[in-house]
Amino acid sequence: MLDIERVEGGNRAILVHMDIYDDAHRENLSEFKELVVSSGAEIMAITTTSRQRADPKYFIGSGKAREIAELVKQYDADIVLFNHQLAASQERNLERLVECRVLDRTGLILDIFAQRARSFEGKLQVELAQLKHLSTRLVRGWTHLERQKGGIGLRGPGETQLETDRRLLGLRIKQINKRLEKVKKQREQGRQSRQKAEIATVSLVGYTNAGKSSLFNVLSEDQVYVQDQLFATLDPTLRRVDLARDVSIILADTVGFIRHLPHDLVTAFRSTLQETVEAQLLLHVIDSADENRDANIHEVDKVLAQIGADEIATIQVMNKIDLTGTKPRIDYADDGSVKRIWLSVESGDGLDLLKQTLVDQFREKMVEGKLVLSPADARIRARLFEAGAIREEKIDEEGQFLLQISMSRRDLNQFESREQVHLESMLS
Repeated sequence: MLDIERVEGGNRAILVHMDIYDDAHRENLSEFKELVVSSGAEIMAITTTSRQRADPKYFIGSGKAREIAELVKQYDADIVLFNHQLAASQERNLERLVECRVLDRTGLILDIFAQRARSFEGKLQVELAQLKHLSTRLVRGWTHLERQKGGIGLRGPGETQLETDRRLLGLRIKQINKRLEKVKKQREQGRQSRQKAEIATVSLVGYTNAGKSSLFNVLSEDQVYVQDQLFATLDPTLRRVDLARDVSIILADTVGFIRHLPHDLVTAFRSTLQETVEAQLLLHVIDSADENRDANIHEVDKVLAQIGADEIATIQVMNKIDLTGTKPRIDYADDGSVKRIWLSVESGDGLDLLKQTLVDQFREKMVEGKLVLSPADARIRARLFEAGAIREEKIDEEGQFLLQISMSRRDLNQFESREQVHLESMLS
């Protein structure tokens, strides 16, 4: 029996992709290669096969498994990466046969997330997802001890070690959950502060590498990390964006989604994705030039439904029209609302349509009217001038100030609260 050492090794990888005649489990090979490159691995060889259903022992057939073992020897590979989710027993059986590490699609995505996490919260969330994934595969790292298990008189330290590891794993998961709960409360306080200030949150969502962070940089005039790779941005970023003199929003850039995103990752990142759940508007950024565009849209919608954000108003942003020759335009729904905006972040075409749409969406209704103030109310008049609310002023024969007022509902509410007056009832 082979013992696989759990240590950092090289990155020479053999890729395995199997076409399964089942849409629910079918994976995309080109996307898988992008994932592997994003992880930093060097692709030595790619082997493909087709089956009606997965083999219970090796996932692929035994003949194909032996073929992979030969490829590992031929290329002196360090790891075999499967573009599928493997059972713990299948990983274990494959490792014994090919004599090197075997990692499935879920493990690969978790590894990429671990590389990308920068914030304290992001690192905790990734570690939590990794530990939950590891808990189902803990036995694999202790095969040399597992052999000591047995009946009466044969129970050795291996069984004790496994139980100890499981207990330590459980304790660490509890610790991380407690820390994440504290971070969640801090996020909630910040969210409540924004709600009190009545600033709307617009959250960017979309399939990974669709251009979310590039759009975020253009709208916020910021420099969030952008790279042509999967999951370039992991930690959420929030910025206040002043779209016009009287229109401001909080723009949130979140982690990109992917087909068959591991459930533990969705669960672990629920607090981060809360920014999406609490948003007033979602901008679903889509790579309009991607041949898998419709499938990607479906995957994003599926994750949004998982986190309870599927009922939030959404505008589809069809990015990268410079690659398809499509002209910038706005598509409207039957009720007249904006459904889809076609643009290119790279060339800038159509960005004005998006910005104007956001301004129209969040520009507050103005409260307008005529206001008559006596000379004794000079302080209120001065405050209105300071607030920029007076559009026109006249003085009548009795010395009263005849003012034409125009201000947003929010500014009016804040003014009335600060000055202890009910200004709206005085307007005519």
